Amino acid sequence: MLLALDVGNSNTTLGLFRLDEGKKGSAAMASSQSRGGAGAEKALLAAHWRVTTHRAQTVDEYGVFFVNLFEMHGLAPGQVTHIIIASVVPPVESTLRQMCENYFHVEPMFVEPGIKTGVKLLIDNPAELGADRLCDCVAAYERYGGPCIVVDFGTATKFEVISERGEYLGGAIAPGLGLSAEALFAHAAKLSRVDIKRPAKAIGTNTVAHLQSGLYFGYIGLVDGILERIVAETGGKPRIVATGGLAPMIAADSRYIHEIDEMLTLEGLQILFERNRSARPRGRSR
Repeated sequence: MLLALDVGNSNTTLGLFRLDEGKKGSAAMASSQSRGGAGAEKALLAAHWRVTTHRAQTVDEYGVFFVNLFEMHGLAPGQVTHIIIASVVPPVESTLRQMCENYFHVEPMFVEPGIKTGVKLLIDNPAELGADRLCDCVAAYERYGGPCIVVDFGTATKFEVISERGEYLGGAIAPGLGLSAEALFAHAAKLSRVDIKRPAKAIGTNTVAHLQSGLYFGYIGLVDGILERIVAETGGKPRIVATGGLAPMIAADSRYIHEIDEMLTLEGLQILFERNRSARPRGRSR
């Protein structure tokens, strides 16, 4: 099995793929890519988890935690033969590498400069593109074809633009909804934290409803406003896909988002692993 780790600033998502099914899925993806990517079959995702990213955790703390997740689902660490990691949190990368070697006995592959992607990056400095954003682009083109726009709702909300030929044209980054809310609560002494959710109506009749309306509808306005400008600049009718933990909530009222694929980044990791595995020896460490 392949263990894929998407390490974000707030959360880490783990996905466990069956490699036998992954090969079939990749073959279907390769066939579909020649037709523009639409309709590719997903590789079989056997299990997935979303946990908090802890920068200060030790190798053993991460190892025990991950092993417990496996055992709770009737899985054994020994079933993992390969690991691929996309991280935007450099301080935890060496910790995770050592954890993989100590607890899974596998040397992990990292999404980093030099990895084979199959994507032409038409930006000023390709090395600046975050690993998670690259995974989103790879998976989106394979699954939905081009032109395509990905909106990834995380600590930051990222917008990725992929051309009809699968080229990465660029994008935008905005503060995430949670980060925006925290900034408001931290700097407004009389405003207490509220549950961020869709209010019944835009005109609130109490402070909690006022905050929920401003945060929720205000953020949808931000997302749709950026998408409107991107669509106008690119022309045509791109397919717009949302991913990330808040994707279902925000997409429900967006005028532009067409699809929700919460596992998009993990799918991109699986695809990148398949594109690089032939040039890499078996991942077991000694």
